[in-house]
Amino acid sequence: MKNILPCIRKKVIDVKEKEKTEGQKLAEKLTFTQAHIHDEKPELFEIAKEFCEGYKTFLEKAKTEREFAFHAEKLLAEGGYQPFERGRFYKAGDKVYTVNRKKAVLAATIGEKPLSEGLHISVAHIDSPRLDLKPNPLYEDADLALLKTHYYGGIRKYQWGAMPLALHGVVVKKGGETVEIRIGEEPGDPVFCVNDLLPHLAAEQSKRTLGEGLKGEELNIVVGSLPYADKEVKERVKLYTLQLLYEKYGITERDFVRAEIEAVPAFKASDVGFDRAMVGAYGQDDRVCAYTALQAELETKSPAFTTLCVLTDKEEIGSDGNTGLNSDYVFHFIEALCEGRGEDYKAAAAASKCLSADVNAAFDPTFASVYEKRNAAYCNRGCVITKYTGARGKSDTSDAGAEMMGYVADLLDEAGVMWQTGELGAVDAGGGGTVAKYVANHNIDVVDIGVPLLSMHAPFELAAKLDIYMAYLAFRAFADSKK
Repeated sequence: MKNILPCIRKKVIDVKEKEKTEGQKLAEKLTFTQAHIHDEKPELFEIAKEFCEGYKTFLEKAKTEREFAFHAEKLLAEGGYQPFERGRFYKAGDKVYTVNRKKAVLAATIGEKPLSEGLHISVAHIDSPRLDLKPNPLYEDADLALLKTHYYGGIRKYQWGAMPLALHGVVVKKGGETVEIRIGEEPGDPVFCVNDLLPHLAAEQSKRTLGEGLKGEELNIVVGSLPYADKEVKERVKLYTLQLLYEKYGITERDFVRAEIEAVPAFKASDVGFDRAMVGAYGQDDRVCAYTALQAELETKSPAFTTLCVLTDKEEIGSDGNTGLNSDYVFHFIEALCEGRGEDYKAAAAASKCLSADVNAAFDPTFASVYEKRNAAYCNRGCVITKYTGARGKSDTSDAGAEMMGYVADLLDEAGVMWQTGELGAVDAGGGGTVAKYVANHNIDVVDIGVPLLSMHAPFELAAKLDIYMAYLAFRAFADSKK
């Protein structure tokens, strides 16, 4: 029977083929329908689940750009990467890294080919929307101590009320000593929150537009309610809060102006759904791409082209500042690599290829009207290639050329990576941008690729584990590519 079974199967297949009309055969040849990954490759789900366990753990450690940079540097050092030295000649196989102002990381593996034949660059951002404390944040009102905040990035302000928050950041004290703050993450830690109005008294608030459900100046965080014992002192609740901060961290009210403290959601990264097929967490835009790109770089051994993994800051507020990609720090690093090997930087840039690793919006059936179904990305259909971002008439974007699109499509197909294309919503519905244009401005071919997200920019975003794993495989294929 074992010898006969293949023959029987072949006959069944032949019969089915004969039953198809010419039109059906032509449709199979010429048309395309994006498949669910689990239908095509069901064996990958357990692998993706295991991969995402490490991802969830890393998300909980790295809720701010400083924390991501710190833990990324630890992984790089453990992986054999050496701090970059300007002017040094690096040979094929050498691994180097540098950290820019503790908020951005560059990691490279030197390839067999000359740099003048181009680098393979993956760029992701490690900042996420949040609430930043103002320079003079602490005040008392109605026997409550509160912190004033200034929101960072494109948040929907109403989502940040009545939710547990943690405080993360650093204070640089007089004399240069740095104090790290991380409260609200460990068992037994207190948490903080922005109050919202009870529905019984919210008649006027309910008349506001959704965007002003909570206004910027209403995003005040409750941090205390007990007074200092001395009744002769003014603002006793504020003073007691300051006493607690001084006892634990040695900081005074004046030190807030020397600080960078961020309020982020206090909850953990979790599996979502009865099938546990999704990850729900804060900050997956864009740490889902940063983590997968970093893992791909760490596993790169002997690439043909020099690989460069860029984990950058400030994307959510326009990439400005010396740790954002509108700065030249990345390109100065590439130039320094070229100088050390006696190669031409401009030739290297012109020959380079870059994956701008950023998320896209996954189609959400609850809000279907803002998407264009034929050109939307879907959960569990693979990493998403975004030819252009921007808004409406492709403004404020880099539009990848057909050659770059063809290169990436062939690369992923040959590596068995499932991928899809997608736009950020219907044409006139809105839009958004990535760092791609800042790379393209240096004469580098670039296209966006990443993971489709549900509830992007919300305090709790959702991503499919299979899509996350496909993004990792895509970055691996790019690093290992021979062309």
